[in-house]
Amino acid sequence: MDGKKEKRKELGDFLKLKRSQLSPQEYGLPIGSRRKAKGLRREEMAQLSGIGLTWYTWLEQGRDIQVSTQVLESISKVLKLNYEEKRHVFLLAGQHIPLDEYSSSNQSLHPVVKNLIQHLSDCPVYVTDEKWDVIFWNQAACVVFGDFSRMNKKEKNAIWRCFCSKDYQNLLADWEGHAKRLLAQFRSTASRFIGEEWIRELIDELSEKSAEFRKWWDHHEILGTPIGEKEIHHPLVGKMFMEHVTLQIYDSPDLKLTVYRPLEKENTISKLNQLLSVQKSVH
Repeated sequence: MDGKKEKRKELGDFLKLKRSQLSPQEYGLPIGSRRKAKGLRREEMAQLSGIGLTWYTWLEQGRDIQVSTQVLESISKVLKLNYEEKRHVFLLAGQHIPLDEYSSSNQSLHPVVKNLIQHLSDCPVYVTDEKWDVIFWNQAACVVFGDFSRMNKKEKNAIWRCFCSKDYQNLLADWEGHAKRLLAQFRSTASRFIGEEWIRELIDELSEKSAEFRKWWDHHEILGTPIGEKEIHHPLVGKMFMEHVTLQIYDSPDLKLTVYRPLEKENTISKLNQLLSVQKSVH
């Protein structure tokens, strides 16, 4: 059996199982004394999904048919699939689940992730959402990159801050290189939002306030999120060197967790401890 055929069979088996687990009463369907079917009948499933019975039957039988995202959406809704189940169905059918299905605007950062971030007290850590707003951080991130708790919403946007905050620009030894990479990363994630008001406003404002943004945005560079090392010129302790990596949070794919690990170079570890000690004494 080839791979595609196996996927179609897996999809059919999954749909049949989920259909058998549903009660007709959940959908206001009568249950007669002669009813033998467990769960919903195929014709009931097809009717509730708004698709033809023959088409749905072929789908469960693993026939070689092309299924649209709209059909899969409708079936998933009737079957009351959770995100993982829906993703499973879409992948087996050779489709990509719509990106807005897991928009972090509908999600919150899990307490376990928050606890992990606070536990990494000797590493600056912060989380950004799909709009590149910093939504959570630890104290180490504040003493290095600025006190996020005192910033307004606009200042907490990583793209806005990169191009509009002189303090942030002075913090980076290679601001130009960092800004170009960040902009290319932003563009790679922003394509799904093009046309939406928030991104239009952000691009318009940055184009007005930053000549560099205006120039580089037209380059249409696209980049992932590279692992690397960053040289920081901190106003209180001077040069600091840190490795950085950005991780995707599995349960909230739009949320990204960025960790900076201080290196031995230029006594960065002791400098970070010094900054944290000063912060503790202030509070």
